[in-house]
Amino acid sequence: VYFARPDSVIDNASVHLARQRAGKYLAREYPVEADLVAGVPDSGLDAAIGYANESGIPYGMCFIKNRYVGRTFIQDSQEQRERSVRIKLNPLRSAVEGKRVVLVDDSIVRGTTSAHIIELLRTAGAKEVHMRSACPPIMYGCKYLNCTSKSSEDDLLARRIIHELEGLQGDAYLEEYADASTERGQCMLKRICEKLGFASLGFQSLDGLLEAIGLPKEKVCTY
Repeated sequence: VYFARPDSVIDNASVHLARQRAGKYLAREYPVEADLVAGVPDSGLDAAIGYANESGIPYGMCFIKNRYVGRTFIQDSQEQRERSVRIKLNPLRSAVEGKRVVLVDDSIVRGTTSAHIIELLRTAGAKEVHMRSACPPIMYGCKYLNCTSKSSEDDLLARRIIHELEGLQGDAYLEEYADASTERGQCMLKRICEKLGFASLGFQSLDGLLEAIGLPKEKVCTY
């Protein structure tokens, strides 16, 4: 979903093709009327191409990436991450001004980077930004990767929003919140849109992601 190079082949599964298929299934799950589909560089680009091909909405670039900035996701502090995003991504005003944009990212973890990206596109004149995540809502901090900087899973956007909606008792309904067809799932999407300024939001379903990867379910860590 995120760390692998697109030319990697993991357990005989092509990362490039898996990401494109994820975008394809995402377009089926969350269609929208728009003028442009674009990806967040770099690991969102393949999924954006898949979304564009399936939806028929033209694919294009909306950001130029500064190649001298590393992974913002794994930096230690929020201040560092925000500063790096401002340096790393430069919006193309000529591509987005007055347009309804479907922006596809590999995942949404804390949500703070996504909020800054939306702000960049709005400043560049985008009319609407419809956010699509090629990964399901992340409900648990990975014990092997640096998904959260603190011990609390409130670092994760999905868990933070659930606790805002229902308090800690919301943790008993994580599967419902992760399913956009449920009332709780819809409430979570609506609240995230309100907080981060998305015109709409769609997370890849877990089934869609597993189908995109193409490996047997029991062979994939979905923690």
